[in-house]
Amino acid sequence: MNYLEDFHAGQCIAFGSHVVTKEAVITFAESFDPQVFHTDDTHRITQQLGGLMASGWHTAAIFMRLAVEAYLEQSAVLTSPGVDELRWRAPVRPGDTISGEAVVEEVRQSASRPDRGILTTDVRLWNQDGVDVLTMKTHAFVRVRPV
Repeated sequence: MNYLEDFHAGQCIAFGSHVVTKEAVITFAESFDPQVFHTDDTHRITQQLGGLMASGWHTAAIFMRLAVEAYLEQSAVLTSPGVDELRWRAPVRPGDTISGEAVVEEVRQSASRPDRGILTTDVRLWNQDGVDVLTMKTHAFVRVRPV
């Protein structure tokens, strides 16, 4: 188990990868972001935009899966107060392979809750061509090592 003390500024946490399928793009979008450029690859708007693309929220969900697999499930993470500076840099399309990393920006002990601290990371996801598709700053409450 990784506790707050196990993280340090500058630490790079590499993610695995995820292949985006057409079926997943459409299924996610039909449930959560039913805009035509996420659900209908024959629609004229979709064609004008270069083809079917994943919802940005789908891309954010891919980040979450990759982060859980890379480090969150082995860490004493409690919750997250949110993210900052979320940007979708380029479309994610069916067939893309998404990879990424989280670089620890700050590890800070909580002044009001001595059993935890805040871990801040700069996250970047990219596709198989090395093109950034998502960037953001994440914050997580992480427990300190029990005495």
